[in-house]
Amino acid sequence: MSLFGKNKNSCAVHPKKGGVHTITRGFAIFFQFIVSYLQGKFYKSFILNILFCMNYKIANFYSSTLTKILMKKISVLIFVLLFTILAGKAQKQEFSSPNLKSEIQKHKIVAILPFKVDISYKKLPKGYDAEVNKAQESKDAFSMQDGMYTYLLRKADKYTVDFQDVQRTNLLLKKAGLADKLDETLQDSICRALKVDAVIKCSYAYEKTGSEAGAIATAVLFGVGGKVATGTLTMQINNGTNGEMLWRYYNIMKEAAFTSSADLMERTMRKVSRNFPYEKD
Repeated sequence: MSLFGKNKNSCAVHPKKGGVHTITRGFAIFFQFIVSYLQGKFYKSFILNILFCMNYKIANFYSSTLTKILMKKISVLIFVLLFTILAGKAQKQEFSSPNLKSEIQKHKIVAILPFKVDISYKKLPKGYDAEVNKAQESKDAFSMQDGMYTYLLRKADKYTVDFQDVQRTNLLLKKAGLADKLDETLQDSICRALKVDAVIKCSYAYEKTGSEAGAIATAVLFGVGGKVATGTLTMQINNGTNGEMLWRYYNIMKEAAFTSSADLMERTMRKVSRNFPYEKD
């Protein structure tokens, strides 16, 4: 039913009156502009009711055109959704040793090592200082270690092991002369120095691809924070008796401005927790 009633002659421009073709053409051009502006906004029925009063053939033409536009946009949306799902799966990888289940049953205390952090830039910023960058990497290494420990400690009742206090871990590493030699030391040797059954070893490398100032401006103008970095997180568990890697998790993430180490670990551990080996059944 038309918005203007059952009688199509109830339109403002009566076909018997003069100048009908000129006026109809003017309305057609005007509504063509409206249709172009409102594409994909589902005003189809409203537009068609108006066009019906002018010319049935025009209405039929625009009905077909709008249907094609909507179907095309739906197809693109489905493609983007599938691509996002597949890309997400490709960015996350996980490995479990055949000995994982049998070995973790023997674990009681697990240590979290300081992270290995690498900060790089797609384009070096003005005033870049390598020493300052190195100091930031060192600071983030301990912040992320502490962030993971805090998360695991908060949910301690959900895990089958206890996690060594990170302050104790770092002091024992320093006392054993291993604080700056973790990459050069076997994992079973580290476990013996810390007197633990296993260690969680992590690395986090991220490349800053945009400026925080630009991300802040985007957040202020549009209410959505822009992504300023691409981060690659690798987490693994090594057995204390022989240093064997029992489990490994790898993920690529997009980071926004103001992302703190605590926020990063919170978000990461939520994803990891579903398959975290020490999670209780």
